[in-house]
Amino acid sequence: MTETEMKPELNRIVIAREPGGPDVLDVVARPIPSPAAGEILIRNTACGVNRPDQIERLGFYPAPPGAPEGLGLEVAGHVEALGEGVTGYKAGDPVCALVAGGGYAAYSVAPAGSVLPVPEGVPVEDAAGLPETVFTVWTNVFEIGALSRDETLLVHGGTSGIGSTAIQLAKAAGARVIATAGTPEKVAQCRQLGADIAINYRDTDFETVVTEAGGADVILDMVGGGYVQKNINCARVGARIVSIAFLAGSRVEVDLMRVMLKRITLTGSTLRARPVEEKARLAQAVRQTVWPWIADGKMRPLIDSRFDLDDARSAHERLDSGEHAGKILLLC
Repeated sequence: MTETEMKPELNRIVIAREPGGPDVLDVVARPIPSPAAGEILIRNTACGVNRPDQIERLGFYPAPPGAPEGLGLEVAGHVEALGEGVTGYKAGDPVCALVAGGGYAAYSVAPAGSVLPVPEGVPVEDAAGLPETVFTVWTNVFEIGALSRDETLLVHGGTSGIGSTAIQLAKAAGARVIATAGTPEKVAQCRQLGADIAINYRDTDFETVVTEAGGADVILDMVGGGYVQKNINCARVGARIVSIAFLAGSRVEVDLMRVMLKRITLTGSTLRARPVEEKARLAQAVRQTVWPWIADGKMRPLIDSRFDLDDARSAHERLDSGEHAGKILLLC
């Protein structure tokens, strides 16, 4: 029996055997984990593929201490077992969850506070594309960025998992949205998602367009590099610029005089290493505000493609290509 022909009593997880490209990903056999006190064991239907997984695969984003083995930060499926002290769920309940690792798996363990019921109207499989992006957008756009009704959000990478979520949630909150994307097709998709203005950054200077449109109150940036100064230039007085990734580099030279004169807040955050209690607080905020928006049809996960768990390499090839629009899922 090969490792991919798993025995029923074994779990199937995806690991990166060494830093590198998609070819370093392997499916291996491990014991099915048992939930500790305060945890839930989930029999996964699907899991989401995210940029942090890519960075971890490359060797630049180590898992926090105590995280489960293997890649993957978000899952959806059904409750398999409850750890001691867990209430509010029972075996078989459809759920989705944010996990600190081990999401690319047939079974995953999640702290109960990071588990949410699958929102009304969303297939269980598609719900795997919600936790990482929704938690990230909520904490960065609405908590740190403090986006308010009638303000303007500028989001880069508008058809990424984060970008597509940010567009929809900002519109649900009554904000105006400007989004950037890299092809005419993706620009059109940003508009379909609700963006008031969508810019093809390859042939149009987004700084000019945003400035002429009155500027942005909140900017969600995952690019970095040369975008940092351009974001500052097109930000309104009192704007909040939140960095969550640096695809074009984190070391930049900027004119901070404009930050001072415009009273701009320039900040950033990560999610994975936050304490369990903080993630539980975020989960409750998401459940109270975002889940009703989803039930009302104001937001849906945008799914780009689906791959079998055994084909995680192809999923990462798709991620690396940058051609995807929306979430890539692995079916467990």
